[in-house]
Parts: sequence; C-alpha cells; structure tokens
Amino acid sequence: MGKVFLMVLLLMGLSSVAQDSGEDKLGSWHMYFGTNRVSERLSIHTEAQARYYEQLKNFNQLLLRTGLNYHINPNAIATFGYGFIATDGTFEEIPGETESKEHRIFEQFILKNKVSNVAFEHRYRLEQRFLDFGNRTDTQHRARYRLQVTVPLTQVAFLNFYDEIFINLQNEVFGQNRLYGAIGFHVFKNTSLQVGYLKNHFRSAHFDRLQIAVFINTDLRKQKQ
Repeated sequence: MGKVFLMVLLLMGLSSVAQDSGEDKLGSWHMYFGTNRVSERLSIHTEAQARYYEQLKNFNQLLLRTGLNYHINPNAIATFGYGFIATDGTFEEIPGETESKEHRIFEQFILKNKVSNVAFEHRYRLEQRFLDFGNRTDTQHRARYRLQVTVPLTQVAFLNFYDEIFINLQNEVFGQNRLYGAIGFHVFKNTSLQVGYLKNHFRSAHFDRLQIAVFINTDLRKQKQ
C-alpha cells in the first residue's frame, strides 16, 4: 500500500512539472521594423525584437535582422539578409532548456496584391541557421510561408492578420505555426504602430504573446535630391 501511495505522489509530481511549462503565461514581443529606400530598386531592411516569457520580464530572445531588398516592381520584392538571435531558454518553469546563439542567413521573396481595398501579401523565406549551444553546434535549414491580410478601417486605423507556417528541411517537418491579429495606426506619414495577439504553436507547446510593433519607412532618395 505504501509503495502504491509513493507511486501516486511521484506521478502527481511529474504531472505538475509537465503542466507548468510556461504555456499559461502571456508573454510579450516588442518589435521595430524599418525599410530605408536608398534607390529606385534598392532598400535596406532593419529589424530588432525583444521577446519575453512574461510581460517585460523573464527574457527569452533577442533578434536582430537586416537585409538588402531589391524592388522588382511595386508588388514584388526579393531580399537577401542576415540575422543574429540570442536565446535564453532557461525559463524557470521549463526544465532542461539551454541558452543558444544563432547566426542566420535568409533569402526572401514577397508578392503583393489587392482585392478592392484589402491588401494581401505572400512572403516566402528560406533560412540557413548556424546554432551554437555552447557545448555543441548545429546547422539547420528551414522554409517559411506567411499570408498577411491588411484591412483599412479609416485613413488612420487598420486591421492586420497573418498566418505563418515553419517547415523544417530536416528531422521533424513541422516546426511551428504563428497566427496573428492586430489593430494598427498610421501615426505619421512614414510611421505606423501595431498592437496585437500572437498564438504560437509548436509540436509540443502553445504560447500566447502580446505584440507591440513600430514600423518606420524612410526614403533617403529625397535627402539626396
């Protein structure tokens, strides 16, 4: 009888650890995106993100990304870029996670179109990921596809939605899926703000994230003139 009681206690303990994975926390992502037009065909992408397991605490990830955009036409853009990602996976409620640093190269193609006043954007991206976990390194390859829909409400306000799937090109095929909805505001002529909610699905976990993003698009061609 005593052995059965101890086994029940052990199973209850393991169950509580498995459930206490941080999935019940509303984390936050704080983001900046910039597009700086330097010529008729070229622009420079800049990006910075700070991601937290909770609201502005329990740091998870820093992402810095830049790229060179080639504007084939107003509705088609090709990009080649680089990203640096520092991840702290040691969230106190997720045992066994580790810290890592990643250097990432990516190639991207964007297609845009409109139906009435609703804007659609298809983003295709390939990534070559060089990961350093401290005691080991790994190289991974991944494909991503994002469908984004933007619906204007007024001249200032708009709604933004997207769904993005991540496909691993090795091991398990499904990586993650991100479903996002936000309200946005054109604060200035070249600046907009979005506040939204992201549902991030992995194979074994699901996370809820509040997103606050600032977008700044500048045209350096005017300064040259």
